[in-house]
Amino acid sequence: MAITELGEADVRAMAAQVRNWGRWGADEERGALNLITAECRAAAAALIVEGESVSCARPLPTRPGPNNPNPVQHYMVAAGDLPEPPLGPAGAMDYFGIAPHGMATTHIDALCHIFAGEKMFNGYAKSEVRSDGAQKLSIMAGKDGIVGRGVLLDIARLRGVDWLEPGTAIGIADLEAAEAAQGVRVGSGDILLIGTGRDAREVDQGGAWSHRVEGLAGLHAETLPWLHARDISMLGCDGVSDVLPSGVAGMGLPMHEVTIPWMGVHLIDNMQLDRLSAACRAREQYAFCLVLAPLRLERGTASPVNPLAIF
Repeated sequence: MAITELGEADVRAMAAQVRNWGRWGADEERGALNLITAECRAAAAALIVEGESVSCARPLPTRPGPNNPNPVQHYMVAAGDLPEPPLGPAGAMDYFGIAPHGMATTHIDALCHIFAGEKMFNGYAKSEVRSDGAQKLSIMAGKDGIVGRGVLLDIARLRGVDWLEPGTAIGIADLEAAEAAQGVRVGSGDILLIGTGRDAREVDQGGAWSHRVEGLAGLHAETLPWLHARDISMLGCDGVSDVLPSGVAGMGLPMHEVTIPWMGVHLIDNMQLDRLSAACRAREQYAFCLVLAPLRLERGTASPVNPLAIF
């Protein structure tokens, strides 16, 4: 489907048009999460009929690879094949060290993650993110958990393929065609998930690929006004939402560069959506209750997360 050709100046102008600064208050730090009202949460919970839960997280990536230069550190502190402690019960303990940003770990980007010049979302100065962490717009915006209506737009299924090839751009026409095909409409407060079939492709390729060399399927910048008009609360993808390469000269990640600092929309990167896609296809139901519980990490710029879609 035809994609509108955009330059950096076009996207910068678009950012000003979709800006949500001050919309929920001058000192506000939750951004579009404010769109998930108590009524939205109750309506999402009402979608639970079967009690079936589907994880949308990738396993924590402990092995280095082309897309995982900073693997999760997992060390055993105590184990069954080690000497037992002199006091107390014998057992197992471990240690985790996680650098969540990148192309491998399922994580939520906090609103402090991307800057707009010298500013962040809502006009906060980027200097509020210091060497000791984010003083404003940290991941603590989700400290009480996030529960809302999730909507999956399965673009791979729409196009009749197992996966979209790297570099495939998804435009407004794709989003609206997926809505029509799936009998669902994205609305205010929804957590929108975009399925590209990345998981199936990685299985086929054995994981031996690099987004820097081959690219990644994702949304084109032309979709930004559409996302703003639909008033989504969060955006998730089995990639990183952005198509790579972006198709916009001078901007590497225009979706990140606009949704986070201008719209105040938290992104969920590197979701595993193959299980969710199968569950939705089996039921012909593409809206569900989605539950996310980011870590309560003060001053954090992101959090690993295990999103749960519940039917």
